[in-house]
Amino acid sequence: MFYHLFKYLDEAYNLPGSGMFQYISFRAAMAIILSLLIAIVFGRRIIDFLRSRQIGEDIRNLGLQGQLEKKGTPTMGGLIILIAILVPTLLFAPLDNVYTWLMVISTLWLGFIGGLDDYIKVFRHNKEGLKGRFKIVGQVGLGIIVGTTMWLSPDIAIREKSSQPVTTVTIEQDGTQVYNVQQKVVLGSEPVKTTKTTIPFIKDNEFDYGWLTGGHETLTWLLYVLVAIFVVTAVSNGANLTDGLDGLVTGVSVPIIIVLGVLAYLSGHIVYADYLNIMYIPSSGELVVFAAAMAGALVGFLWYNSFPAQIFMGDTGSLSIGGIIAVFALCIRKELLLPLLCGIFLVESGSVMIQVAYFKYTKRKYGEGRRIFLMSPIHHHFQKKGIFETKIVLRFWVISLLLAAITMITLKIR
Repeated sequence: MFYHLFKYLDEAYNLPGSGMFQYISFRAAMAIILSLLIAIVFGRRIIDFLRSRQIGEDIRNLGLQGQLEKKGTPTMGGLIILIAILVPTLLFAPLDNVYTWLMVISTLWLGFIGGLDDYIKVFRHNKEGLKGRFKIVGQVGLGIIVGTTMWLSPDIAIREKSSQPVTTVTIEQDGTQVYNVQQKVVLGSEPVKTTKTTIPFIKDNEFDYGWLTGGHETLTWLLYVLVAIFVVTAVSNGANLTDGLDGLVTGVSVPIIIVLGVLAYLSGHIVYADYLNIMYIPSSGELVVFAAAMAGALVGFLWYNSFPAQIFMGDTGSLSIGGIIAVFALCIRKELLLPLLCGIFLVESGSVMIQVAYFKYTKRKYGEGRRIFLMSPIHHHFQKKGIFETKIVLRFWVISLLLAAITMITLKIR
């Protein structure tokens, strides 16, 4: 909103200082400051409100250290994160940008699904919450919306690179002219609709999903929608499974969203995209404002969610965080980087799938189920081994930072 307001004031009245709102860097800085303040200042009031309504977590006794002490801790704290993301985004991001609205809709969509799950757990006293199939339906629905929008919207396009011969002339000492022809990569002048994405660690690292369908338009759209559904569902559920210790998924997600914000800025800047020889995506740079707001919201939420947590985010937050990361990566065509960047989510999900599959296999073969891990997701395995909660959380944060750094290296290592 402020973007359009101050653009008008700058053009109509040449108001001093109003031109600053045209810079992404300035608006991103304002977004992160505002989101931090919202999370910290209004977070306290939301916690007090939830306590007064006795909206607390019902803890099952799983034999984990310090677990029962958390009983009654307010949940649904994801509301703090959602508000701290949406308010700065709507104030400082351009409201005529399709990427902005994709992120806003994704946040509201998964926030509603997660909030419904928490509502059933807390107010209906149903420990199972929203049935898994309904969560999947919601995630699939978002994947269809995102995939279809990416396919149909004329505002979502890239500038393709092409090679042009460039002739250089070298004059030798004897006066002989030597002509050298080299291929120079240049960006096209017109945006092009495409289903291309980025493959890490590969030279000329762009892959078109349409290649798999032989260029058939309908099949390419269906394939792209299926990819969007898979990415949204996988990352959203991965973040949900990671949310099991105080500050774990919050701290792990901060480096992830910062890296995605940097990649969005580089992809949306024609000079940097050309210099780094990466895909140039017009208008995607505005996603930096959203990324800044989310980073501020997560750090602000850690004020209350760090050990010992004064509030839990619940599914309202964890489902939303994973879905936001997935949609963000799809928007900047970096979804194939997610297994590396979101390695913590991948390992957490993998530990659950391995544990369940092995238990069922051994029960069928030996008559009793056996386990590979002491408990899954894997952060509980380390708890069972006697490692204190804060040490597990900090080590996972360090791993997330390492994965974020390696992801950034993919820009140069191909």
